[in-house]
Amino acid sequence: MLVCHGAAITPSAEAGSFFVWLDGRTGIFIAQRAIVAPGFGGGCSKAWQNSGMPSETPAGPDLSRFQRALVIKLRHHGDVLLTSPVFSLLKARAPQLAIDALIYAETADMLTGHPAIDQVHVIDRDWKKRGPIIQGAKEWSLLRTLDKRHYDLIVHLTEHPRGAWLTRLLRPKLSVAPAHDRALWKPSFSHVYPQPRHTPRHTVESNLDALRRLGLHPTEAEKKLVLVPGAAADKRIDELLAQAHVQAGKFIHIHPTSRWFFKTWPAEKMADLILELGRAGHRVVLSAAPAANERAMIAAIKERLKAPVVDFTGMLTLKELAALTSRARLFIGVDSAPMHMAAAVGTPTVALFGPSGEKQWGPWGVPFRLVTSDHSCRPCGNDGCGGSKVSECLTTLPVERVLAAANELLAAG
Repeated sequence: MLVCHGAAITPSAEAGSFFVWLDGRTGIFIAQRAIVAPGFGGGCSKAWQNSGMPSETPAGPDLSRFQRALVIKLRHHGDVLLTSPVFSLLKARAPQLAIDALIYAETADMLTGHPAIDQVHVIDRDWKKRGPIIQGAKEWSLLRTLDKRHYDLIVHLTEHPRGAWLTRLLRPKLSVAPAHDRALWKPSFSHVYPQPRHTPRHTVESNLDALRRLGLHPTEAEKKLVLVPGAAADKRIDELLAQAHVQAGKFIHIHPTSRWFFKTWPAEKMADLILELGRAGHRVVLSAAPAANERAMIAAIKERLKAPVVDFTGMLTLKELAALTSRARLFIGVDSAPMHMAAAVGTPTVALFGPSGEKQWGPWGVPFRLVTSDHSCRPCGNDGCGGSKVSECLTTLPVERVLAAANELLAAG
């Protein structure tokens, strides 16, 4: 591949080959197939409109002859985990399919080990920090890998533009994505599906709408989240719990932080909650990411407790975090990936919601309690009141309400 200022193109681009350039606005390498040998002004892309689409019945297209499918979800950890029922449903209804995922590298642990997934392909967002030549080489390698898979079906689950040009490049027989008004969006896919215009819909259901558009309607059992910690993670957590003299099924797991701090509850209130749980005889295990602000919040909680507490902050991989919460009697946290992970492994969950919407992002598939305020402005989706990074709909939530929610689930279990 030849890389030059603002563009990258294969040295001998003949009909049907890849034509790749760097979008200067987004920093994303974009690929098309050429109709004829392209120069910098050469024509392209019209050659790969979707073709060979299977006949469609009222029940949807016939997938029985398809061999490979690709599901694309380029979002954060929790978003990716909430796609897991899509793989399960697709495999259940078309068991011959080898189903791959395309996700960001840092989210891979959300899907690896899923029994319905054949391969997980990743995009490392650090590629673009290494300069256009290295980024171009990495993107080219990924494109070649995906092209060799010869996908019959592509399911793109967001409005990310990469999904549209990848679909046009890979030329599946069938493709589906959410409806969008972006230029050239609809022609990139054989099927698009609408999102609710005025009402919220849980993200799991929105993801499954892609398959509903193809005639695959899930049962309630088929909507279950899937997260596999793995044997190594299970072993390490069993060892850590044994060292801390904590018995599986006899502790409450609290993950008080989020990568976005405007979603968090004040440290002093979380500490007071832990004190109340301790007075009732419950063991509490804390966790948080190794980021400096999360470590600082945990330190503030522990300072207020004035007593030892089991704390695994910064010690766990995502798989190990899943293994830990799977052994808990109850999970307490805010709107975050660990909250979704707790639900995925079947742990009853207390979730505190402020500016984000619980109807779209609430715990899925487990007994849960939501603790929210009655602020008329929520959920606003803003990063704190007035963009201040502080959300009063969270900071004003009383300890008593969170404790009552926890006690309800503990009594039920």
